[in-house]
Amino acid sequence: MVCFVPETVLGQSVSLEAIKLPPGFRIEIYAPNVPNARSMTMGKDGKLFVGTRTAGKVYAVEDRNGDFRADSVYEIASGLRAPNGVAYLDGSLYIAEIHRVIRFDRVDRFSGTLGKPVIVNDTFPSDASHGWKYMAFGPDGWLYVPVGAPCNVCEKDDRRYATIMRMKPDGSELEVFAEGVRNTVGFDWDPDTLEMWFTDNGRDWLGDDLPPDELNHAPIAGLHFGFPYVHGKDILDPEFGVKLEDRDVLAPAMELGAHVAALGMIFYKGNMFPEKYRGQIFIAEHGSWNRSTPSGYRITLVSFKDQKAVSYETFAEGWVVHGRAWGRPVDILELMDGSLLISDDHIGVIYRIYYEGP
Repeated sequence: MVCFVPETVLGQSVSLEAIKLPPGFRIEIYAPNVPNARSMTMGKDGKLFVGTRTAGKVYAVEDRNGDFRADSVYEIASGLRAPNGVAYLDGSLYIAEIHRVIRFDRVDRFSGTLGKPVIVNDTFPSDASHGWKYMAFGPDGWLYVPVGAPCNVCEKDDRRYATIMRMKPDGSELEVFAEGVRNTVGFDWDPDTLEMWFTDNGRDWLGDDLPPDELNHAPIAGLHFGFPYVHGKDILDPEFGVKLEDRDVLAPAMELGAHVAALGMIFYKGNMFPEKYRGQIFIAEHGSWNRSTPSGYRITLVSFKDQKAVSYETFAEGWVVHGRAWGRPVDILELMDGSLLISDDHIGVIYRIYYEGP
């Protein structure tokens, strides 16, 4: 089946046949008409919740008959400030705006607009630059919420900036978990070690090929990942690099492509894909915005050996045609059957990638 994407590039309609995948894999539209679809979280009975960055809305997506195609997409909240991050816990939907985290309770019972939210914590900075947030509950039960750097590169006295923070589900005990993180919009925990891994976007204006985006490993709290002093493994910042000497920073576990805008990531835990993919990391690369030749706009795979990241390769590509992007992957979520959902905020759809064999 050919699923046509409602987008035109250089006067030509682009279909999902443009997407290149490893042998045996297929891609299709899971849900059309999800404008500015960004971060995703799964609720009860397969109800999918989708945040947005520029639309100010949150959507619910339902596949009621279990055929892996959405039967309905409807708006459940609006008028929010960049509600990019969404997380689900015990019947409640948590939404991360730029300046606060809110919560809607008993969301499984509703099939329309939700009522007034509960304010979980409204003490986050209100800067728009890198202020949109990814959000997820960790295996420890804490809610992890990042605060991006309010700049391309800068040093702030307020310790909350350029961090990953965490708090209890009720918003109490907010604390810094990791520092030196310029802007992460995706993280997950190794299912074997329960340790956090996260993507981080590198700074701009050091040229087309510097610095790399990063995949980082945070096995414990209190680590510093280099920003703004050093980028990648050893690229000193032209302005702040001189201050690195007295700081103990952790190098990335894997350097990713320059300016690829690595966002959502997951450890693959399912059984649908071949064995080589199990326990590995899939990353959604949203794509560069100011590189002379576009980079990113794809799904990549980081593979592990002995708990160390050892390779980085393209898994799915084709969202760029003749140098122009017709789609931009944002987040990745695994369905119960082991297939993957990919959100695309550029054309407002959610894809499903599945494996059907040779």
